[in-house]
Amino acid sequence: MKKNFNVIQINGIRGLIMAGFVVTCLAAGFGAFPGWVCMHLWNFGASFTESLPSIGLVQGLLLWGIMVAAYFTFRKQKLVVCMKAPQGLSDEELKTVFADIKKQAQDDTILQAMIKAREAELKLKDEQKDIAKDEVKSNRN
Repeated sequence: MKKNFNVIQINGIRGLIMAGFVVTCLAAGFGAFPGWVCMHLWNFGASFTESLPSIGLVQGLLLWGIMVAAYFTFRKQKLVVCMKAPQGLSDEELKTVFADIKKQAQDDTILQAMIKAREAELKLKDEQKDIAKDEVKSNRN
């Protein structure tokens, strides 16, 4: 179970504006600014030789992209990206989690009510499984 799982929730126009601001800052900080720096470094180096042309911001961005791609291509450690659907917890794992919650929240009445409701749900689920098994057995006979 992942304990450091965070959910980002965007509510309303303020949330959209904030998300746009964050995306813009990330694009500027990790894209435009390093591209601008690469452009100026290239142009500074090109000023010493007459064989190299000066470049603009778009070419600086491309140069930055080439440098990042080269870094990930030639570094010693391999980059692994794995995407899969999150796996649900089994009933035994859920029971363990709820036992831990019980230990931590003996005094909290709201949590106690939630725990009792979940236990009742699990008990009902187990009883339904038993009834279904009994029905299958009785249908076979």
